[in-house]
Amino acid sequence: MKHVIALDVGGTGMKAALVAEDGTLLHEARRATGRDRGPEAVVESILEFAADLYALGTERFSRPASAAGVAVPGIVDAENGIAVYAANLGWREVPLRELLGRRLGGLPVALGHDVRTGGLAEGRIGAGRHADRFLFVPLGTGIAGAIGIAGRIEAGAHGYAGEIGHIVVRPGGPECGCGQRGCLETLASASAVSRAWAAAGGGPDADAADCAEAVAAGDARALAVWSQAVGALADGLVTALTLLDPRTLIIGGGLAEAGETLFTPLRAAVKERVTFQRLPHIVPAALGDTAGCLGAGLLAWDLLATEVSA
Repeated sequence: MKHVIALDVGGTGMKAALVAEDGTLLHEARRATGRDRGPEAVVESILEFAADLYALGTERFSRPASAAGVAVPGIVDAENGIAVYAANLGWREVPLRELLGRRLGGLPVALGHDVRTGGLAEGRIGAGRHADRFLFVPLGTGIAGAIGIAGRIEAGAHGYAGEIGHIVVRPGGPECGCGQRGCLETLASASAVSRAWAAAGGGPDADAADCAEAVAAGDARALAVWSQAVGALADGLVTALTLLDPRTLIIGGGLAEAGETLFTPLRAAVKERVTFQRLPHIVPAALGDTAGCLGAGLLAWDLLATEVSA
Protein backbone atom coordinates (compact mmCIF):
# COMPACT_ATOMS: atom_id res chain seq x y z
CA MET A 1 0.00 0.00 0.00
CA LYS A 2 1.28 3.45 -0.90
CA HIS A 3 1.97 5.48 2.24
CA VAL A 4 3.94 8.35 3.74
CA ILE A 5 5.70 8.92 7.06
CA ALA A 6 4.26 11.63 9.31
CA LEU A 7 6.01 13.05 12.39
CA ASP A 8 4.68 15.60 14.88
CA VAL A 9 7.48 16.76 17.19
CA GLY A 10 6.49 18.36 20.50
CA GLY A 11 8.40 19.79 23.41
CA THR A 12 8.60 16.49 25.29
CA GLY A 13 7.16 13.85 22.99
CA MET A 14 6.78 12.87 19.35
CA LYS A 15 3.73 11.41 17.65
CA ALA A 16 4.20 9.56 14.38
CA ALA A 17 2.15 7.67 11.83
CA LEU A 18 2.15 5.95 8.50
CA VAL A 19 -0.58 7.62 6.48
CA ALA A 20 -2.40 6.31 3.40
CA GLU A 21 -3.35 8.49 0.46
CA ASP A 22 -6.94 8.82 1.71
CA GLY A 23 -5.73 10.02 5.14
CA THR A 24 -6.14 6.70 6.93
CA LEU A 25 -3.69 6.19 9.80
CA LEU A 26 -2.12 2.81 9.02
CA HIS A 27 0.18 2.79 12.04
CA GLU A 28 0.64 5.10 15.02
CA ALA A 29 3.49 5.38 17.53
CA ARG A 30 4.86 7.74 20.20
CA ARG A 31 8.30 8.39 21.64
CA ALA A 32 10.02 10.88 23.91
CA THR A 33 12.07 13.59 22.24
CA GLY A 34 14.93 13.15 24.70
CA ARG A 35 15.33 16.90 25.09
CA ASP A 36 16.97 16.44 28.50
CA ARG A 37 19.99 15.10 26.58
CA GLY A 38 20.34 18.26 24.48
CA PRO A 39 19.30 19.49 21.01
CA GLU A 40 21.60 17.12 19.12
CA ALA A 41 19.95 14.17 20.87
CA VAL A 42 16.51 15.51 19.92
CA VAL A 43 17.49 15.63 16.26
CA GLU A 44 18.92 12.11 16.44
CA SER A 45 15.72 10.87 18.11
CA ILE A 46 13.69 12.28 15.22
CA LEU A 47 15.96 10.68 12.62
CA GLU A 48 15.89 7.30 14.38
CA PHE A 49 12.10 7.39 14.73
CA ALA A 50 11.68 8.20 11.04
CA ALA A 51 14.11 5.44 10.02
CA ASP A 52 12.26 2.88 12.16
CA LEU A 53 8.94 3.91 10.57
CA TYR A 54 10.49 3.63 7.12
CA ALA A 55 11.65 0.07 7.89
CA LEU A 56 8.30 -0.91 9.41
CA GLY A 57 6.34 0.43 6.45
CA THR A 58 8.59 -1.35 3.97
CA GLU A 59 8.14 -4.65 5.80
CA ARG A 60 4.42 -4.33 6.44
CA PHE A 61 3.32 -2.98 3.04
CA SER A 62 6.01 -4.50 0.80
CA ARG A 63 7.09 -1.08 -0.41
CA PRO A 64 8.91 1.90 1.12
CA ALA A 65 7.22 5.14 2.06
CA SER A 66 6.78 7.59 -0.82
CA ALA A 67 7.63 10.72 1.20
CA ALA A 68 7.81 12.08 4.74
CA GLY A 69 6.28 15.08 6.47
CA VAL A 70 7.44 16.51 9.79
CA ALA A 71 5.89 19.23 11.95
CA VAL A 72 8.05 21.02 14.52
CA PRO A 73 7.51 23.87 17.01
CA GLY A 74 9.13 27.28 17.04
CA ILE A 75 10.30 29.27 14.04
CA VAL A 76 10.30 27.25 10.83
CA ASP A 77 11.64 28.04 7.37
CA ALA A 78 9.44 25.57 5.52
CA GLU A 79 10.59 26.65 2.06
CA ASN A 80 14.22 25.81 2.81
CA GLY A 81 13.48 22.94 5.18
CA ILE A 82 15.15 24.50 8.21
CA ALA A 83 14.01 24.35 11.84
CA VAL A 84 15.23 27.84 12.69
CA TYR A 85 14.65 28.04 16.43
CA ALA A 86 12.69 26.27 19.16
CA ALA A 87 13.16 27.43 22.75
CA ASN A 88 11.71 24.27 24.28
CA LEU A 89 13.97 21.99 22.20
CA GLY A 90 17.09 24.15 22.33
CA TRP A 91 17.91 23.98 18.64
CA ARG A 92 18.89 26.62 16.12
CA GLU A 93 19.23 26.47 12.33
CA VAL A 94 18.73 22.70 12.00
CA PRO A 95 18.56 21.60 8.31
CA LEU A 96 15.97 18.99 9.23
CA ARG A 97 14.68 18.33 5.71
CA GLU A 98 18.18 17.59 4.47
CA LEU A 99 19.05 15.41 7.47
CA LEU A 100 15.84 13.38 7.21
CA GLY A 101 16.15 12.98 3.46
CA ARG A 102 19.68 11.69 3.86
CA ARG A 103 18.72 9.26 6.66
CA LEU A 104 15.78 7.98 4.58
CA GLY A 105 17.79 7.32 1.44
CA GLY A 106 16.81 10.41 -0.53
CA LEU A 107 13.11 10.33 0.29
CA PRO A 108 11.27 13.63 -0.40
CA VAL A 109 10.66 15.43 2.92
CA ALA A 110 8.27 18.31 3.76
CA LEU A 111 8.83 20.41 6.87
CA GLY A 112 6.11 22.47 8.56
CA HIS A 113 5.28 24.52 11.66
CA ASP A 114 3.35 22.46 14.23
CA VAL A 115 0.33 24.74 14.63
CA ARG A 116 0.03 25.52 10.91
CA THR A 117 0.34 21.80 10.16
CA GLY A 118 -2.40 20.97 12.66
CA GLY A 119 -4.48 23.76 11.14
CA LEU A 120 -4.01 22.25 7.68
CA ALA A 121 -5.50 18.98 8.91
CA GLU A 122 -8.39 20.68 10.74
CA GLY A 123 -9.13 22.73 7.63
CA ARG A 124 -9.14 19.88 5.14
CA ILE A 125 -10.48 16.92 7.10
CA GLY A 126 -11.51 18.33 10.49
CA ALA A 127 -13.73 21.06 11.86
CA GLY A 128 -13.00 23.50 9.01
CA ARG A 129 -13.46 21.15 6.06
CA HIS A 130 -16.41 23.10 4.62
CA ALA A 131 -14.94 26.57 5.26
CA ASP A 132 -13.03 28.48 2.58
CA ARG A 133 -11.62 30.84 5.25
CA PHE A 134 -10.91 29.76 8.82
CA LEU A 135 -8.71 30.52 11.81
CA PHE A 136 -7.47 27.64 13.94
CA VAL A 137 -6.44 28.63 17.49
CA PRO A 138 -5.11 25.95 19.85
CA LEU A 139 -5.10 26.98 23.52
CA GLY A 140 -2.28 25.06 25.16
CA THR A 141 0.92 26.02 26.93
CA GLY A 142 0.85 29.08 24.68
CA ILE A 143 -1.51 30.35 22.02
CA ALA A 144 -0.86 30.42 18.29
CA GLY A 145 -3.00 30.45 15.18
CA ALA A 146 -3.22 29.00 11.69
CA ILE A 147 -4.86 31.07 8.95
CA GLY A 148 -6.66 28.86 6.44
CA ILE A 149 -7.39 30.14 2.94
CA ALA A 150 -8.89 27.90 0.25
CA GLY A 151 -7.33 24.67 1.46
CA ARG A 152 -3.90 26.02 2.36
CA ILE A 153 -2.33 27.69 5.39
CA GLU A 154 -0.94 31.22 5.09
CA ALA A 155 2.56 31.36 6.57
CA GLY A 156 3.21 35.06 5.93
CA ALA A 157 6.18 36.74 4.29
CA HIS A 158 8.60 35.56 6.99
CA GLY A 159 6.82 32.51 8.42
CA TYR A 160 5.31 34.33 11.41
CA ALA A 161 1.67 34.64 10.35
CA GLY A 162 -0.96 33.63 12.90
CA GLU A 163 0.91 34.50 16.11
CA ILE A 164 -2.30 35.62 17.77
CA GLY A 165 -0.92 34.74 21.21
CA HIS A 166 1.26 37.85 21.06
CA ILE A 167 -1.53 40.32 20.44
CA VAL A 168 -1.42 42.65 23.45
CA VAL A 169 -4.88 42.56 25.03
CA ARG A 170 -3.99 43.99 28.45
CA PRO A 171 -1.34 46.74 28.10
CA GLY A 172 1.02 46.65 31.07
CA GLY A 173 -0.21 43.17 32.03
CA PRO A 174 1.84 40.06 32.82
CA GLU A 175 5.27 39.82 31.25
CA CYS A 176 5.46 37.52 28.23
CA GLY A 177 8.43 35.48 27.07
CA CYS A 178 8.40 37.47 23.84
CA GLY A 179 9.34 40.64 25.73
CA GLN A 180 5.96 42.36 25.70
CA ARG A 181 3.48 42.69 28.55
CA GLY A 182 -0.18 41.69 28.48
CA CYS A 183 0.01 39.28 25.55
CA LEU A 184 -3.03 37.08 24.99
CA GLU A 185 -1.19 33.88 25.88
CA THR A 186 -0.19 35.26 29.30
CA LEU A 187 -3.90 35.54 30.16
CA ALA A 188 -5.90 32.97 28.23
CA SER A 189 -3.69 29.95 27.52
CA ALA A 190 -4.18 26.72 29.47
CA SER A 191 -0.99 27.43 31.39
CA ALA A 192 -2.17 30.97 32.23
CA VAL A 193 -5.48 29.65 33.57
CA SER A 194 -3.58 27.04 35.60
CA ARG A 195 -1.40 29.72 37.18
CA ALA A 196 -4.33 32.01 37.91
CA TRP A 197 -6.42 29.23 39.43
CA ALA A 198 -3.53 28.04 41.63
CA ALA A 199 -3.05 31.61 42.86
CA ALA A 200 -6.79 32.02 43.50
CA GLY A 201 -6.90 29.05 45.84
CA GLY A 202 -7.10 26.04 43.56
CA GLY A 203 -3.94 24.61 45.13
CA PRO A 204 -0.31 24.35 44.00
CA ASP A 205 -1.01 21.42 41.69
CA ALA A 206 -4.16 22.93 40.17
CA ASP A 207 -4.43 23.12 36.41
CA ALA A 208 -6.86 24.48 33.83
CA ALA A 209 -8.89 21.26 33.80
CA ASP A 210 -9.38 21.56 37.56
CA CYS A 211 -10.48 25.16 37.11
CA ALA A 212 -13.02 24.14 34.46
CA GLU A 213 -14.44 21.49 36.81
CA ALA A 214 -14.73 24.07 39.57
CA VAL A 215 -16.48 26.47 37.18
CA ALA A 216 -18.98 23.76 36.25
CA ALA A 217 -19.57 23.19 39.98
CA GLY A 218 -20.26 26.90 40.51
CA ASP A 219 -17.13 27.85 42.48
CA ALA A 220 -17.06 31.68 42.63
CA ARG A 221 -13.25 31.90 42.67
CA ALA A 222 -12.98 29.66 39.62
CA LEU A 223 -15.71 31.62 37.84
CA ALA A 224 -13.71 34.83 38.36
CA VAL A 225 -10.54 33.27 36.93
CA TRP A 226 -12.44 31.75 34.01
CA SER A 227 -14.28 34.99 33.20
CA GLN A 228 -11.04 36.96 33.06
CA ALA A 229 -9.47 34.40 30.72
CA VAL A 230 -12.54 34.22 28.47
CA GLY A 231 -12.73 38.02 28.31
CA ALA A 232 -9.08 38.32 27.29
CA LEU A 233 -9.51 35.52 24.75
CA ALA A 234 -12.58 37.19 23.24
CA ASP A 235 -10.65 40.49 22.92
CA GLY A 236 -7.84 38.76 21.07
CA LEU A 237 -10.18 36.80 18.83
CA VAL A 238 -12.17 39.90 17.86
CA THR A 239 -8.92 41.62 16.86
CA ALA A 240 -8.06 38.58 14.74
CA LEU A 241 -11.45 38.30 13.07
CA THR A 242 -11.46 42.04 12.36
CA LEU A 243 -8.24 41.58 10.40
CA LEU A 244 -8.95 38.20 8.81
CA ASP A 245 -12.76 37.86 8.52
CA PRO A 246 -12.78 34.04 8.85
CA ARG A 247 -15.93 32.09 8.15
CA THR A 248 -15.10 29.57 10.88
CA LEU A 249 -13.13 29.97 14.09
CA ILE A 250 -11.77 26.62 15.31
CA ILE A 251 -10.67 26.44 18.95
CA GLY A 252 -8.47 23.53 20.01
CA GLY A 253 -5.83 22.62 22.55
CA GLY A 254 -6.17 21.61 26.18
CA LEU A 255 -8.48 24.44 27.20
CA ALA A 256 -11.02 23.47 24.53
CA GLU A 257 -11.45 20.11 26.28
CA ALA A 258 -13.64 21.99 28.77
CA GLY A 259 -16.37 21.85 26.10
CA GLU A 260 -19.34 24.13 26.62
CA THR A 261 -17.87 25.39 29.88
CA LEU A 262 -15.58 27.31 27.52
CA PHE A 263 -17.61 27.63 24.34
CA THR A 264 -20.87 28.98 25.77
CA PRO A 265 -19.32 32.02 27.50
CA LEU A 266 -16.76 32.49 24.72
CA ARG A 267 -19.38 32.69 21.98
CA ALA A 268 -21.34 35.17 24.09
CA ALA A 269 -18.25 37.29 24.82
CA VAL A 270 -17.23 37.46 21.16
CA LYS A 271 -20.79 38.33 20.13
CA GLU A 272 -20.86 41.18 22.69
CA ARG A 273 -17.68 42.66 21.25
CA VAL A 274 -18.38 42.65 17.52
CA THR A 275 -19.90 45.72 15.91
CA PHE A 276 -19.68 45.81 12.12
CA GLN A 277 -17.80 42.50 11.89
CA ARG A 278 -19.51 39.32 10.75
CA LEU A 279 -19.63 36.75 13.52
CA PRO A 280 -17.90 33.51 12.48
CA HIS A 281 -18.98 30.02 13.48
CA ILE A 282 -17.04 29.22 16.66
CA VAL A 283 -16.49 25.47 16.88
CA PRO A 284 -14.24 23.01 18.74
CA ALA A 285 -11.41 21.31 16.90
CA ALA A 286 -12.30 17.83 15.68
CA LEU A 287 -9.01 15.94 15.42
CA GLY A 288 -7.56 16.25 18.92
CA ASP A 289 -3.89 15.43 19.28
CA THR A 290 -3.81 13.57 15.96
CA ALA A 291 -4.08 16.85 14.02
CA GLY A 292 -0.31 17.38 13.82
CA CYS A 293 0.37 13.89 12.50
CA LEU A 294 -2.46 14.04 9.99
CA GLY A 295 -1.25 17.46 8.87
CA ALA A 296 2.32 16.21 8.47
CA GLY A 297 0.94 13.42 6.30
CA LEU A 298 -0.94 15.97 4.20
CA LEU A 299 2.28 17.95 3.77
CA ALA A 300 3.99 14.81 2.46
CA TRP A 301 1.17 14.00 0.03
CA ASP A 302 1.09 17.63 -1.14
CA LEU A 303 4.82 17.46 -1.80
CA LEU A 304 4.38 14.37 -3.94
CA ALA A 305 1.53 16.01 -5.87
CA THR A 306 3.69 19.07 -6.51
CA GLU A 307 6.56 16.93 -7.79
CA VAL A 308 4.21 15.04 -10.13
CA SER A 309 2.68 18.25 -11.52
CA ALA A 310 6.13 19.76 -12.01
